[in-house]
Amino acid sequence: MRTALALVLALCLLLSGCSGLPTAREMGDMALMRTMGVDQAPDGVEMTVSTGPRAKGLQAEGEKALVLSAQADSLSAACLTIQGHSDSYVFYGYVDQLLVGEALAQEGIKPVLDYFARDEELGLGAQLWLVRNGTARQAVESGGEAGVDGRLSTLQLDGKLGEASISRTAGEIYSDLMEQGAAFVPALAVGELEDASLTESGYGVWKGTRLVGYLEGEAARGLELLVGRAPAEVLTLELEENRVSVRVSMVNTTVNLGVQGKTPTKLRITCRADLAVTEYDQELSRAQQDAISRQMEEKLMDRLEGALTALQQWEADCVGLGLRGAALHPRAWSEIQEQWPVWFGELEPDINLQVVVHE
Repeated sequence: MRTALALVLALCLLLSGCSGLPTAREMGDMALMRTMGVDQAPDGVEMTVSTGPRAKGLQAEGEKALVLSAQADSLSAACLTIQGHSDSYVFYGYVDQLLVGEALAQEGIKPVLDYFARDEELGLGAQLWLVRNGTARQAVESGGEAGVDGRLSTLQLDGKLGEASISRTAGEIYSDLMEQGAAFVPALAVGELEDASLTESGYGVWKGTRLVGYLEGEAARGLELLVGRAPAEVLTLELEENRVSVRVSMVNTTVNLGVQGKTPTKLRITCRADLAVTEYDQELSRAQQDAISRQMEEKLMDRLEGALTALQQWEADCVGLGLRGAALHPRAWSEIQEQWPVWFGELEPDINLQVVVHE
């Protein structure tokens, strides 16, 4: 969070880029931006920003969200252009949600991340979301008069609590792209006009800063298992004369990478999933617990294999299996890291899955 002193300085100094403040601006009038969307444009980028439910200043309550948009050949130019579109001083220090349109994600995300890393107002702490089959502008505008930051903040919090997709910051994705050459990002879809809310839509996978595909449904759940995250769902199983609901309460996934010289020889993934029984028609027998374990082991194995198959086809180790597996062999990893995406695509993973049922 910016300190009160930082806010005063932001009002008093004439800065460049996003911090540009025309001298004729009424300095006591501020529009605190919370959400930024970035899209590809014919001659550069289009940037769309939005406040929360208060549109101006620190005291104005109950005003509709302010949405501003501008196209330019760079993000810094778009920031400056937007400043001229508002009657208020546009302040970017509170931007904590970053939306990226699909076309820009396919073209390359690195310039956006570079800009956030360098800009002293923005920073890499913002949550990053990919807008699937749409634009960031559509997503930002979907919030209407209330703004979209409340919906994004809810998804972010639910993700941290394990009730939604894994939320990720721009910094986490930036780091993954630099360290392992690939990253995953939660994807959102914009609803129809009569229901324009943002909904979860799997995960986008970036390789070398470009979007290569999506994991959705069972494969998206498989990615969560690879990360070591319990999926946010309750499953219902039909047993003999007993209908049982279960939830994966905890996941622990470890990786071991075998190496001979400069050649990876084995990728072993060990995953333990603890299941909590949430509902049942009657007390579970031992045989029924075993049946639950077998059914869930088959289901979770399909998820793991589905996610790994897609990631290996893309040669995109976005969950850092190689880096995690080689933790005990740093010297060997330094020798194979550059070619790891190719090795990752060729190795046959050895998956050891254990499912434990708790009543």
